[in-house]
Order: sequence, then structure tokens, then C-alpha cells
Amino acid sequence: MTGKILTVVILVSALIAGVAMYYLQVYAYYETVTPTGTDDVQLTTLDGRKETILYEDFQAIDAESSPIRFRACFTTQTPISTLTSTYEQYIGAAPRNAPGWFSCFDAEAIGDAIRNGRAQVFTSQRNLEFGIDRVVAITEDGRGYIWHEINDCGDKAYDGTPLGDDCPERETGGN
Repeated sequence: MTGKILTVVILVSALIAGVAMYYLQVYAYYETVTPTGTDDVQLTTLDGRKETILYEDFQAIDAESSPIRFRACFTTQTPISTLTSTYEQYIGAAPRNAPGWFSCFDAEAIGDAIRNGRAQVFTSQRNLEFGIDRVVAITEDGRGYIWHEINDCGDKAYDGTPLGDDCPERETGGN
């Protein structure tokens, strides 16, 4: 009888732990970002300046638990031809999955649009924090998406490879 009780206790504990981990990963750490309405969507010009583009319908989520959890969606009336001739394109970006409840951000569909040339990816800000870039993808029909991408310096820092001269100084804090 004791073995059955222990088995039930272990199974119930495992179920509670599994539900708690799922909740923590998918819901607990994310917060809705309150848009400023003036500078939520910025791109880097070909000469290195940051500019805000015209946008509407901005919605975003973020979490302090990771520098790559930021996701945003918006729309813009600015034509792709204007964007590509004015702003720095970002090569090699691949969107990361967002929680299912943030339905405007479908990483698979965005990735397909990028691969098929129906969306262009632009630099918003390099080294937003060390090793992390903010990128913006905009589709031909004006839907836009923002996420954080680990750049080459971030890859090197996280796998232990020497950083090299092309990486900025890494801030060291008391943490």
C-alpha cells in the first residue's frame, strides 16, 4: 500500500512541476510592451543613423529573463523599395518562436517570407546589448515584425571563442 501512495505522490508532483514549468516558460515572464507611439519602430540608415519609420498597429512583448525574448508586430505604409534604398539590410536573420498566445508573430511564416523574398530584414540597432541586435522584417504588403538576434560577437562570447577586434568592448558589471 505504501508503494502505491508513493507512486501517486510522485506522479502528482511530476504533473504539478510540469504544469508550473510550462506556465513559467510560456506566460509568466512575458510582459506587454506599452508603445510610445513615436519611436517603437526604428531602422538604421545606410549612413548609420537611427530613424523612426511610419507605423501603425504596434504590439509587443518582452521579458527581462532573456535578451532575445522581445517580439513585436506592426504595419507600415512605407514601400519596400523606399526601405531598401534608405536603410541597412540585415543578413542572416531568422525569427525565433513567440508564445502561441502572441498570435501576430508567426516565426515560421515570417521565416518563409524572408527565404522567398517576400520580406526584407533591416537593422534596427546593433549591439542593443552586447551580442544582441534588434532586427525588423517587413513584408511586401506592409506587415512588420521585430525581434532580437544574436550577432557574431554574441555567438563567440557564448561559445567561448575569442572575440576579436570587430566586437565592441563588453561591459562588466557587478552581477
